[in-house]
Amino acid sequence: MESARLIAGLARMVRDVGLAEELAQDALVTALERWPEAGVPDNPGAWLMATAKRRAIDELRRSRRIERKHEELGHEIEARRAQDAPDLDAALDDDVGDDLLRLVFAACHPVLSTEARVALTLRLLGGLTTEEIARAFLVPEPTVAQRIVRAKRTLTEARVPFEVPRGAELAARLSSVLQVIYLIFNEGYSATAGDDWMRPALCEDALRLARILAELAPGEPEVHGLVALLEIQASRSGARVGPSGEPILLLEQDRSRWDQVQIRRGLAALARAEALGGARGPYALQAAIAACHARARAAEETDWPRIAALYAALAQITPSPIVELNRAVALSMAFGPAAGLEVLDTLTSEPSLAGYHLLPSVRGDLLAKLGRLDEARAELTHAASLTRNARERALLLERAAACARGSSPSEPS
Repeated sequence: MESARLIAGLARMVRDVGLAEELAQDALVTALERWPEAGVPDNPGAWLMATAKRRAIDELRRSRRIERKHEELGHEIEARRAQDAPDLDAALDDDVGDDLLRLVFAACHPVLSTEARVALTLRLLGGLTTEEIARAFLVPEPTVAQRIVRAKRTLTEARVPFEVPRGAELAARLSSVLQVIYLIFNEGYSATAGDDWMRPALCEDALRLARILAELAPGEPEVHGLVALLEIQASRSGARVGPSGEPILLLEQDRSRWDQVQIRRGLAALARAEALGGARGPYALQAAIAACHARARAAEETDWPRIAALYAALAQITPSPIVELNRAVALSMAFGPAAGLEVLDTLTSEPSLAGYHLLPSVRGDLLAKLGRLDEARAELTHAASLTRNARERALLLERAAACARGSSPSEPS
């Protein structure tokens, strides 16, 4: 996550996203070479930024770029050296002139396609690999790689300013920015790959950006809807992982460990979205679904019929196979596994879900509840082969083994 801050700060200075990313990577490589011997500095972020700025000056000189920019960068480095490190760190983390937020809006400029905006911002600020982004979008990895390369080139050629837009321009770019933040949070909440079930740093950064947006656009209901959704989802973080890092699914979580402060913040944000007339917005609807879980003191008190109805409303305004998959889960909990399986069976031929592990995962759970254990075991084993998260794979194989023993696996998340 320090890389994202470096790229954002450097992009504002050099006005070139691709060059900023290269400079940040060079600084991180230098740290890997020097810190094992010299030790980690008291303020790693300030050290990395100063190193990256020096490399920026060298690059500008080699390229014979604007001489005035050399002097500005050089003077800034010298000025910062004279200050205490915490002052530099505070400047990098300033809420009013947030470099990360500037970079989000630059990457979401209308000169780029929506797909390119989201992919580029996830790569630069979310720290996601092209593989992780491809999986989030259910598209081939080479497609995402091409989008990112072309997006960087387009921003440079168009000389896009690195600033937070105002007025009508802010509203125009808001939708793609919200989508970016939402996907960054999702990757942190349920990591696509690796050995960890969650990547908390991504959740924290997404929440911070969402809260900043709410301050910048207080009259936009969907901004508050997104804040509500992320706050309520994040409130469960402490209960989603066991002592050994194993996943704990929603219905099995100790709800006393849910963060009540975050839940209250989330419910307050949802109330603001609804008061602004945004109750039917996609993020507000998802927040309302999360609120149903947050208000239930025990899993058995969950209002599943209302959740199913909210998913139906969401499907009307943002139809997608993923929404239908979630609606199937809600229907199964509200009206029985057969009702959910009926919806799932319509999704089995959906091309975009061909490699999506949650489809066979949910289908396996519902088949097990109906006593069709052999079919359930096959589906859960297939789901385990599709996921790239080690924790999730272990959980799915455990469920498959339960079916082989003749018992039903745990409830879906």
